[in-house]
Formats: sequence, C-alpha cells, structure tokens
Amino acid sequence: MNKNPVIALAGNPNCGKSTIFNALTGGNQHVGNWPGKTVEKKEGTMTVNGRPIQIIDLPGTYSLSAYSIEEKIARDFITRNQPDLVISVVDASNLERNLYLTLQVLEMNVPVLLVLNMMDVAVQKQLRFDDERLARALQAKVVRTVARDGKGIEEVKQAILAALDANTPELFSIDYGKSIEGHISRLESALLSNNMVIHGVSARWLALKLLEDDQDVSALLAAHGGWQQVWPLVQEGRNSLENSDGECADILIADQRYTWIHRLVGATLKQPHDQEMTLSDRIDRVVTNRWLGIPLFLLLMWVVFKITTDVATPFLDWVDFIISGPITNWVTAMLAWLGLSGSWFESLLVDGVIAGVGGVLVFVPVLMALYFALAILEDSGYMARAAFVMDRLMNIFGLHGKSFLPMIVGFGCTVPAFYATRTLENEKDRILTGLLVPFMSCGARLPVYVLFAAIFFPRHAGTVIFILYMMGIFIAILLGILLKNTLFKSKESSPFIMELPPYRKPTLRSIWFQMWERTRAFVNKAWTIILAASVAIWLLLAIPVQGNGTFADTKVSDSAFAGVSRVIVPLLQPTGFGSWEAGGALISGFIAKEVVVSTMAQVYDVEDAEEEAVSPTFWQDLGEIGTSFAGAVWDTVKAIPGIVGIHFEGGEEEENNLALYAAVQDNFETSSNGHGALASFGFMVFVLLYTPCMVAIAAERQELGSKWMWVSIIGQSALAWLVSVLIFQGGLLLGIG
Repeated sequence: MNKNPVIALAGNPNCGKSTIFNALTGGNQHVGNWPGKTVEKKEGTMTVNGRPIQIIDLPGTYSLSAYSIEEKIARDFITRNQPDLVISVVDASNLERNLYLTLQVLEMNVPVLLVLNMMDVAVQKQLRFDDERLARALQAKVVRTVARDGKGIEEVKQAILAALDANTPELFSIDYGKSIEGHISRLESALLSNNMVIHGVSARWLALKLLEDDQDVSALLAAHGGWQQVWPLVQEGRNSLENSDGECADILIADQRYTWIHRLVGATLKQPHDQEMTLSDRIDRVVTNRWLGIPLFLLLMWVVFKITTDVATPFLDWVDFIISGPITNWVTAMLAWLGLSGSWFESLLVDGVIAGVGGVLVFVPVLMALYFALAILEDSGYMARAAFVMDRLMNIFGLHGKSFLPMIVGFGCTVPAFYATRTLENEKDRILTGLLVPFMSCGARLPVYVLFAAIFFPRHAGTVIFILYMMGIFIAILLGILLKNTLFKSKESSPFIMELPPYRKPTLRSIWFQMWERTRAFVNKAWTIILAASVAIWLLLAIPVQGNGTFADTKVSDSAFAGVSRVIVPLLQPTGFGSWEAGGALISGFIAKEVVVSTMAQVYDVEDAEEEAVSPTFWQDLGEIGTSFAGAVWDTVKAIPGIVGIHFEGGEEEENNLALYAAVQDNFETSSNGHGALASFGFMVFVLLYTPCMVAIAAERQELGSKWMWVSIIGQSALAWLVSVLIFQGGLLLGIG
C-alpha cells in the first residue's frame, strides 16, 4: 500500500508516446535494456502534488499478440507486474488503427487512460471526436494532447491522479459473436473449475489467448495439473471455428475486434467525406518514389555520415586535447607535489586510467552528433520512409530498410553504428545488423590503409584503399546471406508493418532528450570494460621480461607486451606478416585502430623526438581550453558546408615519416621472404576484418549481449586470419606479389 504507483505507457510506433514520457518524467529517467533483452527500456519518475509515480515506457508495438519480442515484453509486463494504470497513447489522426492495441490492453483487465495525441494533425484533417461517448464505450477517461508542444500534459497528470484514486473498473469485454463466445465461456469455466488462473489476469483473457494459439500462455498453463481437462477444449474450439468459418481462430478474433472498433469509430468520429491531399502525401510522392527514393535516402545517409565524421571531429579533437593536455598536466603536477613524479603510480594514472577514461569520453561528440541526426530523422517522420525505400534491397540478406542506416554510419565509426541499431524494432534485425556493422571500414582504419598503401602501392594507393572499402561491403553481404540461411534460419520473422506518419517539425526538447539520455547510457555502461582493458595493456607495456628495464620504464621490445606478441607469431606466419612487431600492432589495435600506426612507430623505435617544453600553468591550461573550444566551434561551422562539397580551406599535407616507412617495408619484406606487397595487403585486410576497438566492443556488448559479442569477436578474428592466409598463400601460388 505504501509503494509508489506504477504506470505503463503503451502505444503504436510514431504515436508520440516517448514525447509524452519525456514530458512527464523530465530528467528523472533511466535508459537501459529489458532484462535479458536488447530492447531499450525507459523508466522514470514524476511527482504530482507531492506524490511520486513510477512510469515505464513500454516498447512501441501495434498489438499484444506476442509475435515479436516487443509485443512479448509489453504483454508480459502488464500481466506479471500488473501496473496500477496503463496510459494508452493513440495517434488521433489514425484512431481506428491505433485502437486495436488499446482494446487488447483493456481486455487484460487493467485501468486505462486514453490519450488522443497529435490533435493538431487531427484538426488539420477536420476530424471531430465525441470524447464522452468514446470514454463510455472504452470505460476509460479520454484526454487530448499535442505532446510535442506540451499541450494537454497537465491534464494528463490530473487524469492520472484521478484514475489512481478511482475504484477498480468493471471487467471490459466485447461481444465476439455467438460461436466464439461459446468456446470462450467453456474454456473460462474449465480454467476456473481447475483453479488455472493467474493472479490479476482474468480467466476470459486466458481463454482468448488459448484460442489465439498464444504459445507462451499455453506453455504457462501446461505446467498446471488441470491442463489435461482444458487442452481438449482448446483443440476443439480452434478446430470448430476453423471448420465452420474457414479461418484460424486468431484471425477470426482479430476480425471481430476490428469490426467492433470500426463501429465505435463510426459512432464517435466525424470526418469530411472528401479529404484534400496533405503536404505529407505530396512530399511522399517524391521521397518514396521507386526511382528517386533510394538516391534521396543515400544522399541523406551521406549527410549523417558527414555529420558523425567531419562535423563532429573538431569537438572530438577538443575532448582529446583536454584529456591528453590539461587534465594530464594537472594530474602530473599533483603527483609531483605528492612526491610521486616518475613513479609507476603516475604511469598507471596517466597511461592507464586517464587514457582509458579518455577512450570513452573522446567518442561522446561523435555519439551526440549521431543522435542529433537520428533524432531529426525520427521526429520528422523520415525514418519510416527510409525503411520503406530500402526494404527490397536489404531483404536480399535477411534485413529490412532500417538496417542500412547503421551500416552507413559504420563507415564513420563503429561505436555509433552499434547504437544506431536501436532504430530497428525487431531483435533479430538488431543482432544480424550488429554482426555486419563492423565490416564497414570505419575512419580509424584509414590511417593504417594510407600508411601501407603509400609504402607498398605508391602508384595505386587510392585504388587499393577503395578496394578495401568495397571488400568490407562485399563480405558483409555474403555473410548476411550466410547467416540468414544458417544461424537465423530458424528464427521466426515478425511481420514488417510499415507506417508512414505525417511529417513534423522536430523539437529541440525531444532532440536533446534523445542525445543526452542515449549518450549517458553509453558512458555509464562502457567505461568499466574500457578502463580494464586500458590498464591491462598498460601493465603489459610496463612489465619487463628481458633487458635491463625497470617497471613502468621498459622498452617496448623488452616488455611483456612484446612477449605476448611473440606468442602469436607462429599463428601469423601463414599470413606473411609473422613478426612480433606486426602482431603487437594488431593487439594494440584492439584499443583503437588508429593506435596501430603509433604502435609501429614505437616498436620500430622511429618516434619523433619530443622537444623540451615548459609545462603550462593552471591558468594557461584554462585559457587554452577556452581558446581550443572556440576553435572547435569555428572548425565545426566551417565543416558544415563540406557536407555538400564546399570547402573553405584545403587540408594540410603531413610530411612522410621516411624512417617509419623504411622500417615497415624492411620488416614486411623480411617476414614474407621478399613478398612484402602481398603480405601488406593481407595485413590491411586483417585490420579491416578483425574485431573492432574496445569501445566498439563495449557498445556491442550493451546492444547485442555478451553471447553475440563473443560470436562477433571470435568469428571476425577467425575470418580475418583465414582471408589473410588465402590472400598471401593464394598470391604465392599464382605468382602475385
């Protein structure tokens, strides 16, 4: 009696449910995953008249028929957790379709508050509602809202209080007709007589689920001793209905629901006979056109790609500067004041902890840029069109249109690409897309390609790099087709229902909520695994296993890191790059792919000599932070026109590190017995295919779960080794290289 009331928000995709959730809970919310699922879970708290109320945002779904994981989550939460109230959010401009979910919720015998959202669109369509008659028929209070503008939110809060204080409503039911009702009554009586009831769930609802062939409900009741008496009645009911009406029982029941809803809408909604073509319809004639739709989609995905790479890069560099500059300086100065300068503890904090935390924070601008772009596409209504136009192409390897967005984003960075899979409603699509995303060649791999292409293919460097990008796409397609027909063959595909909501202007409040909450969820969950991996690498580099080095002051070639690298040399011999230097670079590439080049500079001992510099003061650091932030803002502004190919300044060419070039070439020529070009191409392919950086692994674990994370790590590493071996050994047989 003293526990806080629990309210569930239910509704179709694109009905504004999440906007209402954000408006009710504000910043008092948490985003995670449902236990054991990869479906996003949002829960928050609101306080009305000093009364705290917990709100759960259920996954958007069109029904509770339990065909998809989202439907099962929504249905199971209502039946097992028994919320005090369910707020059913419907798109007022599409009332008849939206009420199907509302009707199913009402049949579960829980109090319901009906929210008619998007009333502005309904008014534009000249729709007029009889709220009182609708409320009487549904036994639920009706509230009108325009959630994106904040209209009606206060009325929703007061209606919540009134519903929580009201008496439990009578059991809601509709008349399914004589034939179906007869079987429902017999099953209901059998369930009650055998005491086969679930607390808080009506026997009538259970009878309906059994007739609809709900596998979860059947499995739950089958464990009961009275199942032997009930099961024959279930079979008899299904067979009788199918024989008499020529359709399965679940289709007949759904048809009766839609018939009841159609009559209700006809009695409570008045609409003009001749509706003019809306602006959304006119735009869709172009956007979803069979010839123009895909080019327009690819153009928009290119914009998203540029935003997450070029536009966000100045702020990424700014965060990296703060961590590697002022913060490192302050920690070093504090340790010097404590007399710990030059100690292993300083190395642990600076090279392990700070570098590890920085590995997380440096991706924050990229993630926020991605979520900014995704929020605009989702809130404007375009995301549904994107899925529609790309659906046929993506069906080739077992996915639908929305899967293309994460793959495009993956060319910029694998981390936000994993999080972009959240735009997919189906668990199977999320997992399969997540397994394919790492094969898109992210920007961090590019420095490795440029280095090796410049050394071994100077006249055809651009062509080689292009081949690598195309190879990633080609392998992803082949792997997608393979997985579709093996691991995912037995997985039942949920029906892909496509809804095209009206175009709307995104609100800054909604965009900020999506950017902030999703980025915060990433940082909270990813930093531990990244910090642990960073400290582990630091430890390997700090421990001397040969030579005269001391702890934390060890040459790379004498460290445990080099020792571990030498262990994997025999495994790398068939690839042609079987040296500990190459193996060590690949190990460090697990931290970040761009570290591969800097690791080679270390292991070949060709790092540029650092000039002695006077340490800046605290105030100088603060001034530099402000100056660099202003510079990042200005660079971002200059980068925006670059999305459409307009550049105000040309990029500066970096000088070639001739010593590094020579060292890499000599090492690869030696380890491959004079076939350095062939071995280097295999090395680049290995970098393309093997497991992404640890930040991406943390994101993958959060989105796909530990099981699929390990499948991805092991599978990618094995594939990378196999393809590299085939390239080198096959090239030798063919006399190439």
